[in-house]
This record gives sequence, structure tokens and C-alpha cells, in this order.
Amino acid sequence: MAAARRLLSLLLPLAWAWPEGCADPLDGGWPAGAVPEEERCSVERADASLTYSLFLQRFAFSRPVILRGVTDNSAFRALCTREKLLEAFGARPVRLSTANTYSYRKVDVPFRYYVEQLLEPQDPAKLGSDTLYFFGDNNVTEWGPLFQRYVPPPFSIPGTSPAYSFGVAGSGSGVPFHWHGPGYSEVIFGRKRWFLYPPEKTPHFHPNETTLAWLHRTYPALPPAERPLECTLRPGEVLFFPDRWWHATLNLDTSVFISTFLG
Repeated sequence: MAAARRLLSLLLPLAWAWPEGCADPLDGGWPAGAVPEEERCSVERADASLTYSLFLQRFAFSRPVILRGVTDNSAFRALCTREKLLEAFGARPVRLSTANTYSYRKVDVPFRYYVEQLLEPQDPAKLGSDTLYFFGDNNVTEWGPLFQRYVPPPFSIPGTSPAYSFGVAGSGSGVPFHWHGPGYSEVIFGRKRWFLYPPEKTPHFHPNETTLAWLHRTYPALPPAERPLECTLRPGEVLFFPDRWWHATLNLDTSVFISTFLG
């Protein structure tokens, strides 16, 4: 009991060490959501013991994997709190895209306006073409100082070069099923649920239906053999997806995330 009291006396000052007026270090000042996680993660996980040769052999060209502990992005994460991003980029314009599969409408607004006025939980009745989402269209000159602090996953694919895509999105938002080249996606704050199908297995979806609507309407009726691989990423976790794999995303909380596309 005495040892426990001594430990508590050491921990209590730490609990009050976060400066007044700063965002909660656990959530970065970004609101939590109520969208559920999957019952069971079906994507394989790997840790820092994964070697580059094993990554190439088992995952790079064949199936997704979730990596944890392969990089340390605590410095980058500290710059991505709500307070810090608004301070650095609040007055700068960002390009929003509609959350549908094939046709994207673009809207330019100041980042502060997006965060304070548009960053709300997804309306289940809205179509993808009516849902504005900040992901991918980053002005590299303006966002470059932030990207320079990011430590990308250590495993490259021969013949490719990386390009970053940074985003902030509200609870329930996401991008419907689509595919492109291989890449990584890391969650900085919040939780992000992923649904993935291999290239030869086209998912059942409507290109203008949001991922949230698909989860409510289509997903429950899928036979077990037709369900996607799925898993929820938490801060510090990185998903690798191979070339041409179908994937859809769903932000369970207000999420901050960065993808590394290998083009």
C-alpha cells in the first residue's frame, strides 16, 4: 500500500503537467465520435520486427498489413492538434473534395472555416456528392514544413516514389470504394475504419453513396464470404495497401491522418 501511494504521488504531478489552454494530448482537441468499430479485425498486423525482405515477400505485392512501432511520429503528432493546425494554417486556403468515387467537385475555403464550420459528423442522409472532405489536395509549398516533420514508413517498393496526402475529417465521413496504386495511411488522431477487397473482387457499392450509408444498408446483408477485410486504425498505426486493392474508409472520430502514396 505504501508503494502504491508513493507511485500515485509521482503520477499526480504528471497529470497536471499539460499547459493550461492546450489541447488534450490524447485526442489533440479533436472531437470523438460514436461510429462503431468492426467486431473482429481481419487484417494481419506486424511490428518493428518485420524486416524489409519479409515485407516484400509477404505483403508488398499481395495483401495489406497494419504496422505498429516501425516509426516514431510523436513530434509530427504534436503539430497536428486542433490548436496547432489552426495556428499554423488557419488563414490558408484548403481544397475540399466531394466524398464520392468517380467524380470530384472541388471547393476552396480557409482551413479555419473548414474546421470551425464544416467539420461536423456525417449526415447519413447526404450523398457523397454533397459531402465535402479535406484529403489529398495539399499545397506542397504551404504544407511542406509540416510534412518535413513526418517520418514515413521505412519500407519502399522498387520503382516507386512517395507523395503525401494529409487530411482532417469528421466522424462518420469517409471515401467510398475506389482503387489506385500502393501506399500507406497513418492515423495521427482519432480512429479510422478500413474496408478492403483484392483487385479481382469488385465490391457491391453505389459510387455516390457514402461509406456510412454503405455500412448501414449494404454491409449487413453481405454473406460472410463476400465481406471485406476490415480493421480500425488507431493513432500510431499504419496500414499498407497493395496496388489496385479496392478500399473504403470511415472516420469513427474526427480524424487527422496522412497517406504516403507510392506512385
